[in-house]
Amino acid sequence: MSFQSSAEVHYQIDLTQGTQQLARVSASFPETPAGQLTLNIPSWRTGKYTIMPVAEGIRRVSITDEQGQPLSWDRSASGEWVVNLPKATKVKVSYQLHADELGVRLRHIDDSHAFLDASGVFVYSPSYRDDSVRVQLQVPKGWQSHSGMDSGDTPHSFVAPNYDVLIDSPIETGVSQSYQWKLDGRDYELVIWGEGNYNAEQMVEDLKKLSPTATAIWDDYPYKRYVYMVHATSGARGATEHLNSTIIQRPRFRFGSREDYLAFISTASHEFIHTWNVKAYRPEALVPYDYQNEAISDLLWISEGSTSYFQRQLLLRGDIISFDEFSKDLARRIDAHLNTPGRQVQSVAEASRGQWIRRHDHFAHNHSVNIYSEGYLASLLLDFDMLKTSNLKRSYRDLHRVLYRDYSTPKSFNRNDVLKILSELQGRDYSNWWQAHIESPMQPDFFELMALAGLSLNYPRGTKDVVSADLTLKAGDRAVVDKVDREGVAWKAGLTHGDEIVAINGLKVAGGDWSKRLQDFKAGDQLTLSYFRRDRLQETQIILSSKKDKPLTLTMMDKPSKQQKAFFKAWLGLSWEEAIASNKKVFW
Repeated sequence: MSFQSSAEVHYQIDLTQGTQQLARVSASFPETPAGQLTLNIPSWRTGKYTIMPVAEGIRRVSITDEQGQPLSWDRSASGEWVVNLPKATKVKVSYQLHADELGVRLRHIDDSHAFLDASGVFVYSPSYRDDSVRVQLQVPKGWQSHSGMDSGDTPHSFVAPNYDVLIDSPIETGVSQSYQWKLDGRDYELVIWGEGNYNAEQMVEDLKKLSPTATAIWDDYPYKRYVYMVHATSGARGATEHLNSTIIQRPRFRFGSREDYLAFISTASHEFIHTWNVKAYRPEALVPYDYQNEAISDLLWISEGSTSYFQRQLLLRGDIISFDEFSKDLARRIDAHLNTPGRQVQSVAEASRGQWIRRHDHFAHNHSVNIYSEGYLASLLLDFDMLKTSNLKRSYRDLHRVLYRDYSTPKSFNRNDVLKILSELQGRDYSNWWQAHIESPMQPDFFELMALAGLSLNYPRGTKDVVSADLTLKAGDRAVVDKVDREGVAWKAGLTHGDEIVAINGLKVAGGDWSKRLQDFKAGDQLTLSYFRRDRLQETQIILSSKKDKPLTLTMMDKPSKQQKAFFKAWLGLSWEEAIASNKKVFW
């Protein structure tokens, strides 16, 4: 609760000495009663479910009263300071900020720009979290400042109704390109920092096509203004959704090919969808955001996986991609799922609960799934079930339409709410379905599933069986084991992560030779592998297996039935004939 409802917090940041990636930040808090005032810097940022060392970038902290006299304070946690107030006074906090976290999209300052996510820049007090804020930037001459927030009454300033809006409205300031347009009464902007092989006009054209497709899912828009911020980088990549904007990062020369551009525009669609799913409506563990602690939820797969599921559907509806491009992405996801041993161990609900400590190593490969890819397929499975059992009258889009309509913040939703919506939409209890596919590792028959929509999931013509040891090596000249497939032939032979294979049947092998050497054998052959473990030479016997040399593909059937065509259209929103026509179109 705020100490006074009319309070306003003022922030200032001096960005004029960016060469060393340093800034000076000050925050002025309204008159506060005698006692203590708690100040925090968040321990994580929205969109990245990981505790981060955010406070490590803060140095030279000074806290004074309204006369400029020092106040005593103690640091009570990594991101928390408690200020002692002998009498009522306004409080000013000042500190040096180091900002070089570009790749995690937290804060980055240099001599050409600054990207500021408030969770990594501005301290807050829980006592004034709900009160209005004003941000003033001091920037080098020639810089332009952009944000999804409203502009203030002075250049390079922004205002927000509270800290939650500030923290979800990043600022991009510097030397950049900017494009503005208006569509259906809403304002849009594309801001690009950095040189690269992008085509800004093409980006604007497709972003204009993307916006109207949202009505396929939701009844209205949760914003009046939306800003796409794009960084063309020297290697950093990734993206983060925000309340009224997104930040998308790609290496500067990864925009030019069709494949690279599809990755960019798919990311833009993903973050755009997040404006509804996870910003407008969120699982109850995320409402309100607890910026200092983990927020464990079993529904993060809906927040992230469902967003991934819809992202290329909207691009398809907007005539931005072809059906072939859509189907290749779907086939790739199914193929990756079938080649991930962890799918047999972890459910998508448990992956959601464990997202805050998710690993990205050999253990995760064998014992885990991730909320994005597995959540995509769980969404697909639920969508097809809803379509099939409602005779194509309702779909997964209807579930999200209701979540937005009835559960938008400050409300939230939980598992029981989702089951209630499904029951009301479908007229049946989904508890058993949920237990079988969400709370348990899902094992759908994707070949049968795709046939419902007239699609064939098969290996392409000319696919061959090639020999395999069911392991992958780390990149490099040495044959060091990275991942061993659980219950595969290498696993059964006793090999594990970190082993360095040095010989096959007594003859030396290196990392670059491994695949070629295996092709000298066939599935079923027994080999002797020599390897180092803890610097001791050891041997094991392995019986080789086989794998396909090409991934699965998804193609349209030659003679689909009327029912399959109807299912296809109810699912994707375009007819069979329109899909065929899209495959013949040259997009650019």
